[in-house]
Amino acid sequence: MKQLKLPAVFMRGGTSKAIVFQQKDLPAERALWDDIFLAAIGSPDPSGRQLDGMGGGVSSLSKVCVVGPSSRPDADIDYTFAQVLVKDRKVDYSGNCGNMSSAMGPFAVDEGMVAAGGADAVVRIHNTNTKKIIRSRFALDQGLAAVDGELAIPGVSGTGAPVRLEFLNPGGATTGKLLPTGNVTDVLDVPGLGRITVSMVDAANACVFVRAQDVGLTGVEMPDALDGNREVMAKLGAIRLAASVAMGIGKNLEEAARKTTVPFVGFVSAPQSAKTLAGEAIAAEDIDLTGRMLSNGQAHRALPLTASLCMAVAARLEGSLVHAAARRTEDTDAPIRIGMPSGVLVVAASVKRQDGQWVAEQGAFYRTARRLFEGAVYVRASQVGAQADALRPRTESAH
Repeated sequence: MKQLKLPAVFMRGGTSKAIVFQQKDLPAERALWDDIFLAAIGSPDPSGRQLDGMGGGVSSLSKVCVVGPSSRPDADIDYTFAQVLVKDRKVDYSGNCGNMSSAMGPFAVDEGMVAAGGADAVVRIHNTNTKKIIRSRFALDQGLAAVDGELAIPGVSGTGAPVRLEFLNPGGATTGKLLPTGNVTDVLDVPGLGRITVSMVDAANACVFVRAQDVGLTGVEMPDALDGNREVMAKLGAIRLAASVAMGIGKNLEEAARKTTVPFVGFVSAPQSAKTLAGEAIAAEDIDLTGRMLSNGQAHRALPLTASLCMAVAARLEGSLVHAAARRTEDTDAPIRIGMPSGVLVVAASVKRQDGQWVAEQGAFYRTARRLFEGAVYVRASQVGAQADALRPRTESAH
């Protein structure tokens, strides 16, 4: 059977890469999307390399984004994020990717989906996964999203034009509540591990944070060391599942296990000197917090951007484990510098008390993004089955 080709763009957003489709080039019935995305990315792949697709063998390189006309009057585009698992036949839509969010505004402008002119553009993005609005601000170069600039971000070589992302009212993106249990700290009874103190916070994406020392870690472990430590990964995985149930994301442990993206699980510690993946030194005095996160069962080589925003918000919540680990400051509007495997990530988080409740007003950070390739992605017609007929009117077969 012949292959099918779909118009697509391959983009980097922050420290992630994804295939980006326009919604009009996909079947109207969303239930048909999974097989297409799996075939295009090259999953499932028991070897973990995704050599027969566009994926890169790790969660940050196994992603799909879909952009279409906005379904809301307060946004310019709809953006749906799909996390494609590497080794399993599964596509997860339960959370958003902050890194790829930085590519959505530039994509929409370059595709002519949003009219822009002058020196700068502002694109209001409705993320359909979380039902939240993200405001994207970036420079234009002859009517297209600027690429060259002086911003360097940890984990990406070289520099690029800055994209400022503002997550408006990020609280409750997954569960509807900034603090799903109503508490800044809780004690979970984790099967096989016992009782452990955690902070469960939902801002941009739901996350559960633990103290590094409580799971036998120093806080500055590198991704490869974590991935190779089965005991620690099992502990963190069990904490994630227990937190999912406590946060109301999964009704039970079995359902929680099927929701692989959220909540993210991570561990925090006080500012510490450490080395980056590139061998560069991070001085403790240059950061406010040390953090590590897991994404889809893998230790992240940087930090998932939505998880870093959630971590920054948690650092503003008095009484949380993250607040206790963070450097003390009188300036609650100052950006938070998080030390992580790829360097230092700077995140702004605005939090206030309102009617006795914590409210996350906004989170913001800067990323760079770049269009890497445009054209068509090929999928085996045999892999998409019944979807092949739905795709043929929009595509042409080849080879």
